[in-house]
Amino acid sequence: MNIEHLKLFVRIAATYNISMAGQDLGLSPAVASAHINKLEEGLGVRLIHRTTRKVSLTEEGKSFLPYAEDVLSSVDAALSSVGVGSISPQGTLRITAPASFGRMHLLPALNQFIALYPNLNVDLKLSDTIVDLVEGGFDIAIRNSYLKDSSLIARKLATDNRILCASPQYLATYGEPETPKALSAHNCITLFGLEDWGFATPNGQLNIKVKGNFRTDNGEAIRDACANGLGITINSKWSVYQHLQRGELVQILKDYPLVPEAAIWAVYPSSRLLAPKVRAFIDYYIEYFGDSPNWEINKSSYHA
Repeated sequence: MNIEHLKLFVRIAATYNISMAGQDLGLSPAVASAHINKLEEGLGVRLIHRTTRKVSLTEEGKSFLPYAEDVLSSVDAALSSVGVGSISPQGTLRITAPASFGRMHLLPALNQFIALYPNLNVDLKLSDTIVDLVEGGFDIAIRNSYLKDSSLIARKLATDNRILCASPQYLATYGEPETPKALSAHNCITLFGLEDWGFATPNGQLNIKVKGNFRTDNGEAIRDACANGLGITINSKWSVYQHLQRGELVQILKDYPLVPEAAIWAVYPSSRLLAPKVRAFIDYYIEYFGDSPNWEINKSSYHA
């Protein structure tokens, strides 16, 4: 199978135009058409529909596309590993990320990332459901939980400091708890299955089973319910930092850090060769977030 033919096919899938795809690769329309014919003949299937007005992928072409992209990524990674040329990421980068974090912190930086790599397409799935990377066909998953699958590799992108919050209205009505044990007298907003809150104390870790009249499966929902004065909750600074800066939420129990510590991770399937598109994404966001992500700025406003 000819690598140049695969490159042309992937480019056609992006442009829906044989002549334009061929031009991008320095091929005449006639040569580009001949290359695609040879690829289809070698596979024994038709990959694209051709009409006088447009080009589209057949069902076989749609099925073949991700595998062609993977082959090209592997070739690029192999060349990069031995320092051959300057390999520019290309193809489609498939990412899954938590909905709130993706909207708040991935999307604002995506324009510049795409500008840096114009030959790269990005498919971003925003969902709070943990998906199987391999089965779902994803290159990278953004997660804020510990890595359990040993077949995956994780790179830390940024800190994920979690804090206890309450609204000024709630504290004015019910008072501020001075210790974790005092939470038993308060209405606590929780995520499903996370009613046990762990705290670091001078005497070691202390676990408190909290209770309240509202639970949900969404981090934005517990943040907003907390800002509306419904109760006390745990939330990540990256989610609540704007509310803290505006005074809509107040950090409480600052002397009792939550455990375990958390972070934002880029997770990808284990591979001997890391595709350039995956490496480019990880390196870009590590630099973008840096040692002090924007949610760690103006810390003084986090205090009551």
